[in-house]
Formats: sequence, C-alpha cells, structure tokens
Amino acid sequence: MFHKSFPALNPGTHLATLEEGRPSECVPPASLEANSLKKSSWGVLFTGIVGGTLVAVYAVATPFVTPALRRICLPFVPATTKQIENVVKMLECRRGALVDIGSGDGRIVIAAAKEGFTAVGYELNPWLVWYSRYRAWREGVQASARFYISDLWKVTFSQYSNVVIFGVPQMMAQLEKKLELELQDDARVIACRFPFPHWTPAQVTGEGIDTVWAYDARSFRGGDGRP
Repeated sequence: MFHKSFPALNPGTHLATLEEGRPSECVPPASLEANSLKKSSWGVLFTGIVGGTLVAVYAVATPFVTPALRRICLPFVPATTKQIENVVKMLECRRGALVDIGSGDGRIVIAAAKEGFTAVGYELNPWLVWYSRYRAWREGVQASARFYISDLWKVTFSQYSNVVIFGVPQMMAQLEKKLELELQDDARVIACRFPFPHWTPAQVTGEGIDTVWAYDARSFRGGDGRP
C-alpha cells in the first residue's frame, strides 16, 4: 500500500490566501476615489471663482462707495440728452476754458469740446475718468477734452471761464463761497438739477430734472467785481 505524502500546509498560508481573495474594506474602490478627487477639484475651482468675483466687485465698487463716505456725497447720475442740449444752449456766444465739476462719464465735457471749447472734467471715480478718456478718443476730441482724477474741493477753478456743476443741495452753499473767491468776473456758472441757494440766475432753461440755471460772476458779486 502506497502512502502519498503531501506537503505540510502552513496554517497562515491558507489564511493569507483567503485574505488576498477578499477585497480590503479599508481601500475605497477606484470610482469613489475619482469622484472624491473630482469633487475636490470643483470645490477649489468654485472657491477661486467666488474669491475672484468678490475681489473684482470690491475693486469696482470702492471708488463708488468712497465718495458716499465723505461729508458731502456727489453721486454719479448720467446727464440726459436734453440736459446736455440745455447746457450747450447756455454756452452760446461764450469763450474760454470750460470745466465740469464731477464730470461722470464725460458727456458734458465731450459735448463742449465738440462746440469748440477746451474742456476739462474733474471726477473722483477713476473708472469713470478712464471711460471718459476712451469716449473722448472714440469721438475724436481727445485733444480738447481732458479728464483728471481729483476731489473738487482740492481744485482751483480760477483759470476757467465756464463752470458746469451737477451738484446736490448739501454742497451748493459751500460751493458758492469757493467759486466766489476763485472765479474771474467774466465767468459763468451753469448748475444742473439743483440751483445755487443764494445766487440769482441770469438765465433759466428746461423743465424738471432737465432744468439748467446760468449765473454770471458779476451778478452774484453784486456788480462790483471781486469782493
């Protein structure tokens, strides 16, 4: 009788074989890893988009919000076509340099430049100043229409014969005093939307929000020239 010998099995070998044939519970399937990686990538992308958007909004909004934090706010409200026509009407037969205080998107300055004036606009918002320069270039009047980033209270207006202002009631009395001190006797001041509280206009044209008031320096100084 033959006795066939078999190699002795190591008990650990059989256990190891079974463990190798059974998927490990600690290692997630490849599809789950891919999904997790994809979600992580989308999360990073979303965070970057949101962060970039907030930075862009802050950069654009800050110049608009900053003036509102000042003692007197001069908001940007675009001039209507009729307002521009009324301003140009008040400038008929006038000469000399023109300034628009708070020039916004440059409409008044560009319209004045087209009428032959050397026109300057002062605006606190740099985005509006850059846009105004682009518009002047597009309209072909960049040589006679210039725009500067500046606070109106830090500018001297003595070199201008024509002054245009889209003001607000809170600032008009203070601006009266500044212009009385700085303007020459032959200067004209044109106010849009709101009149000056103490001056008597030489001319008024338009209705409602399109109303324009024109004041001559000799008139608001009482006809006696500089005080």
